[in-house]
Amino acid sequence: MRSPDQRAAPTAEDHLKWLVELQRFGMHPGLARVHALLAAIGTPQRTFDVVLVAGTNGKGSTASVLSACLRAAGRRTGLFISPHLRRFGERATVDGVETADAEMAAVVALVRPHAERLGASFFEVVTAVCALVFKRAGVKVAVMEVGMGGRLDATNAFEPVLSIITGVALDHMAVLGEDVVTIAGEKAGILRHGVPALTAARGRALRTIEDEATRLGAPLTVLGSGLSVAVTRSSWNGLELSITGLVDEADTVLRVTTPLVGRHQADNVALAVAGAVMLRVPREAVSAGVAAARWPGRLERLPYQGRHVVLDGAHNTQAAGALAAALAELEPDCHVLVLGTSADKDHDGLLPPLLGVARHIVVTRSRLSPRATEPERLAALVAAARAGSGGRVQVDEPVTIAADPATALATAVRLTPVAGTIVVAGSLFLVGEVRSLVLQETGEEAERWQ
Repeated sequence: MRSPDQRAAPTAEDHLKWLVELQRFGMHPGLARVHALLAAIGTPQRTFDVVLVAGTNGKGSTASVLSACLRAAGRRTGLFISPHLRRFGERATVDGVETADAEMAAVVALVRPHAERLGASFFEVVTAVCALVFKRAGVKVAVMEVGMGGRLDATNAFEPVLSIITGVALDHMAVLGEDVVTIAGEKAGILRHGVPALTAARGRALRTIEDEATRLGAPLTVLGSGLSVAVTRSSWNGLELSITGLVDEADTVLRVTTPLVGRHQADNVALAVAGAVMLRVPREAVSAGVAAARWPGRLERLPYQGRHVVLDGAHNTQAAGALAAALAELEPDCHVLVLGTSADKDHDGLLPPLLGVARHIVVTRSRLSPRATEPERLAALVAAARAGSGGRVQVDEPVTIAADPATALATAVRLTPVAGTIVVAGSLFLVGEVRSLVLQETGEEAERWQ
């Protein structure tokens, strides 16, 4: 038997388990720890250019399209996203390839002693780990999706060559603030003096971002003012867009085709295209990148047992409205909505747009997320939302309760005729688990808090 000072060295699995378990300790806003952590591991973020992408919704789509454009131009590109759907390596991809578990574990092992000494949070460690992954892979430019807010998010420890803020709406209000002006101020924290910026914000949120850009001297391009986008075709195959006002040739039109579905994606693609042009990506590469970009789990339609399953991670009011609008245009006769949410979400805002998207609602919960709303409570919230709709929702079928995603999917298939459509929404954690079931893939079994 080994003595206490002869314990076996941690394995790769041990290091990844340690990182996953950090999620339980929550978030700690502030940049001091992540700055110290990055310094302790050799400031890897200084070895590549950085684009920061913040916003309430659409930041992942924007980041994904922009990274595809950069790859199409031959630049070795890293993409940082959060959360992942089913595999941790999705959080750091290099030229479109997920980081392997072995590489991730090796980097976590390097970062862990410093993180433990500094008391770094899960997201701070993940940010540092992915920066080191990018450095080791020889990345030249990294597109970083901001986790929450902007000003105090760990990604804001990086110095961007371009800042992008998508639309701003109400979400994470307990952390970011109770109104769009306050939330927009947090998002505007990614702006820098003299560094160009793009935004699709509107109204009071836009005015807040414009004021901060002016104060900092950050050149700001606003979608809808100079830069514009028009949808010329929308279908389940994606969008055809016409974009004008790009900085290289302001009077010409760039026509692109994207497989991303839903008219709300037009703004995100336009921001990515404008960002790529600002980064001197040739237009041919821009068009190729836009056509190649994929963003799983966002209005993604997959075949399953003779039905269509539409996966969408809509988890706040704005995203739920965008999903409902897209379905009204593309699939107005959906049969079942499989719904699961996180307990801390604004159900009063999230549920009403979703109530009428399908004839029947099956409520369930993510199997791996301790944050998930219990199905019985979610069923009661749906019933209350229906009662408060003033008769606008005509669906009278009772809500069906399913204990887990597999049971919910089987129930939805039973309730849906061949060639009919099932929609899964309310939580990216739920979407990731159902996606694995539909594709018959094996995902990670770790708990999901963040």
